[in-house]
Amino acid sequence: MTRRLISSGSPFEEQIGYSRAVVAGDWVFVSGTTGFDYTTMTISDDVVAQAEQCFQNIAAALREAGATLDDVVRVNYVLPDAALFEACWPVLRRHLGRARPAAMMISAGLLDPRMKIEIEVTALRKA
Repeated sequence: MTRRLISSGSPFEEQIGYSRAVVAGDWVFVSGTTGFDYTTMTISDDVVAQAEQCFQNIAAALREAGATLDDVVRVNYVLPDAALFEACWPVLRRHLGRARPAAMMISAGLLDPRMKIEIEVTALRKA
């Protein structure tokens, strides 16, 4: 099985030692992705805007892997404040409503206090 690493250019990937995504056969594993705009290394204060940016970052990694958000079969959401999750639901539904992946939400601290949501996905590329 071939294995290919995908980088978003985020300095976190180099500093910590991971890839934005790993393609293994038809599977695409996208690392926990936050709402940073990696071109400017800025992040919004708004959880909904961060969720939107997360999906832009994830979609870019999936595109490079030959997949789309419609190929997502599993998603994990992590928010330091569970009370903010419901505000994100319209964004989540807009991006994953067709795929309807298996999902889980965890409330836990994130690396940077500016981060209000982190999203990790697994996709299965269509043959």
